[in-house]
Amino acid sequence: MAASVAVSLSGRFKGSFAYFTIKDRLPQILTRVIDTLHRHKNEFFEKHGEKGVEAEKRAISFLSKLRNELQTDKPMIPLSDELPDTPIWNQYLEYQRNVSNGNGQPSWFQSPWLYVECYMYRRIHEALIHNPPIDDFDPFMEAKIQSFFESQQAIIAICTYLQELLKNIQDLNENQLKEEFFKLLQVSLWGNRCDLSISAGEDNSQKSSLLQSLNDFKSFILVDDMENLWSLLLNSKKRTTTKESITRVDIILDNAGFELITDLVLANFLSSSKLATEVHFHGKCIPWFVSDTTKHDFNWTLKQLQSANHMWMSRCGMNWEGNLKKGVWFYHDHMFWTLPHEFSSMGQVAPDLYAELQKSSVIIFKGDLNYRKLTGDRKWEFTVPFHQALNKFHPAPLCSIRTLKAEIQVGLKPGQGEQLATSESEWMINGKYGIIQFDASV
Repeated sequence: MAASVAVSLSGRFKGSFAYFTIKDRLPQILTRVIDTLHRHKNEFFEKHGEKGVEAEKRAISFLSKLRNELQTDKPMIPLSDELPDTPIWNQYLEYQRNVSNGNGQPSWFQSPWLYVECYMYRRIHEALIHNPPIDDFDPFMEAKIQSFFESQQAIIAICTYLQELLKNIQDLNENQLKEEFFKLLQVSLWGNRCDLSISAGEDNSQKSSLLQSLNDFKSFILVDDMENLWSLLLNSKKRTTTKESITRVDIILDNAGFELITDLVLANFLSSSKLATEVHFHGKCIPWFVSDTTKHDFNWTLKQLQSANHMWMSRCGMNWEGNLKKGVWFYHDHMFWTLPHEFSSMGQVAPDLYAELQKSSVIIFKGDLNYRKLTGDRKWEFTVPFHQALNKFHPAPLCSIRTLKAEIQVGLKPGQGEQLATSESEWMINGKYGIIQFDASV
């Protein structure tokens, strides 16, 4: 099956997860954003006087209109702000108009789900951009902060585990290192369950330590390529004998809060065990999919950890800040991550980012949205090889780590998907199952 044959997931398939997302979840998220702006009215007044209140009213009116467009399946309209990505978005809308082969304008329920959902978050951003002085307000910040504090016990547990592990990491033999690597990879995988866009912003925090549950969760990993990832890093480490040799790991981040902590813990282990000489984190330029990590979230998290009154939490915060200062860790954002394009078009749309990722020894893509963009968000057969679904996207060896929260999964064994479907109708969307899926070919 050629990449172009599998049809895009879309709200036009009534009863699909995409349909229910557009019908129920997206309007809920918009309502929550409107409510958040309304609740900050006094704060806007205190900061900016009447101008702040006027801006809040205009932004709410813009968002109410947007919600109405969505619920009545209106055609998508071009963006009208002046941001650098606006022409690219509007070109993409033109492209969607041409693809529809004269079947009318692209609309909310008729267009590809990936495009529609990304478009909604970009329009939320547009509502704020049009309304200074509140144009730098993150309507999801509150929810992200709340999720962080509600995951406090789990954060303490994983930070404590890491700091104890680091005390004698030099003494671990190859097998012990591998065992710890697998543990922290799985913690990073299950940390991906804490996704606020799936729960429409409702509390979805990690309350208890994941480390105790890893054995119970093992059978829910549908594709387990941890061995491949380990071999690649270990072989790279063995080759990294000179000062000049670099093993670079890139982590394309997903959610802020507990999941981000699990990614930082994994990165700390990679750096301390010399499995990586550099770790590059990639976040979003604008508030995105409710809980996605922005630079502000990243820095806020490190500050929170540093000032925590728990020894190991603050030690983690200090060390991680130190890694950034020393140039062992790097944080990047790029507007491509908040465009509607699947990753196979990165080479054309963002050649600078593609070239940057080509320097990587391995790229770890966290979460569901990244998986959807890797595989083009299409109705693939379950057994289609991951490599094929990537549609020639190969800047470097890559690994997707996600819990399943969308009706898309490739690279399964024959019969595996069908068997799951008979025992559990919601296996693709309830976040109960996970994958650590690797593709080596470049």
